[in-house]
Amino acid sequence: MEHNALLLAALRAHLAAVPLEAETGPVSPEEWLRLFRLAQEHHVLPMVYETVRTLPAFQESGQALIPGIRREVFQAVAAQTQRTQQFLAVCQGLRAASVKAVVVKGIHCRALYPMPDHRVSMDEDVLVAPEQYEACHQALTGLGLTPANPEEDREAAFEVTYVNASRTLCLEIHKSLFSDESQAYGTLNRFFDGAMDRAAELEVQGQPVWSLCPHDHLLYLICHAFKHFLHGGFGIRQVCDIGLCAQRYGDQVDWSRLYDQCRAERMEQFAAALFAIGKQQLGLRLTLPAQWQALCREVNPGPMLADLLSGGVYGGADMSRKHSSNITLSAVSDQKAGKTGKGSLLRTVFLPRSAMAGKYPYLNRWPVLLPVAWGQRIFHYLRENRNQSVSGAAAESIRLGRERVELLRQYGILDGKDNSHD
Repeated sequence: MEHNALLLAALRAHLAAVPLEAETGPVSPEEWLRLFRLAQEHHVLPMVYETVRTLPAFQESGQALIPGIRREVFQAVAAQTQRTQQFLAVCQGLRAASVKAVVVKGIHCRALYPMPDHRVSMDEDVLVAPEQYEACHQALTGLGLTPANPEEDREAAFEVTYVNASRTLCLEIHKSLFSDESQAYGTLNRFFDGAMDRAAELEVQGQPVWSLCPHDHLLYLICHAFKHFLHGGFGIRQVCDIGLCAQRYGDQVDWSRLYDQCRAERMEQFAAALFAIGKQQLGLRLTLPAQWQALCREVNPGPMLADLLSGGVYGGADMSRKHSSNITLSAVSDQKAGKTGKGSLLRTVFLPRSAMAGKYPYLNRWPVLLPVAWGQRIFHYLRENRNQSVSGAAAESIRLGRERVELLRQYGILDGKDNSHD
């Protein structure tokens, strides 16, 4: 069995908490290695290994890989278990400080899986009301966490990252779920007006934590995947999260409103493709209303599946794909602004200050240093692509960007054929 198909089969069995069918056909040692590398790229290695480890085919041809993979999986799950306990303690500390901290993704998603800590999260996302941020900051520092970037302007940033002393726990504290400065997806925030008031309590390991209500949580997972789709892409784990959320909470979702919200941002076909992949490839039992069923039948999920499998988690499979996001993001931003853009080498390297400030926070205080940031970006660009010239690396990013612009058109996110990016 080919490694992409084997990855999907393993995830399908894991999500259903059933054994993987033994008849996988012959699998070579090289194909097992490709499978585990792919699982690593998508941050689903513990789930995949747990599912395939008892297969006769793996015992026969994957023996040499077992010690190393088993050790890596054990370490990943043990670290996740530790992070979960640390995060729950932080949640209780924030609650004691009267800070309403609403968790998104992360621990809420893990609770949907048969083996929660096999769904690894490298950080935890928390939403707080802007007026509670300073109280949140004081509570976190009192619990031993500090800002990961002390020089960052915490008041100006829409999210601030905190770490504990050992850096085993990483929290992203959001004042809003998306950056308002993003022309491509900043408007998604309007869907979550009042989300703090609609928040519901979720019990995790016997402890209460605040979380988005089921409708908002499913919508946020779709919006978050959409944001990354406009960047370099997203991986199969996000499809698992979305499908499991829809499967568990479908009866608490206002599907008509969800359709209207998705359509307002031209992402209804995108969402339908994810539901289709969840049903067809991951075997999830999604009870969708007629409107969504019809849309799932109309869309072709194949190109979406190929893109997300090749991109790895959050589209980080390679640097060319990461840098190609400058073209896809600008195409969406230009369309929203009623104009067209032109993909070029300059566009992939010389970004506006708003797009650079996240990686170079000093730009928030000293915008005139934008040329310095461009210089740093070029240096990093060359270091990341040692075997290519900056023009060659950028050309590959442009090629990928053009391909992904066409993918955005295929799912109705962008208008039809436009030669401005040729």
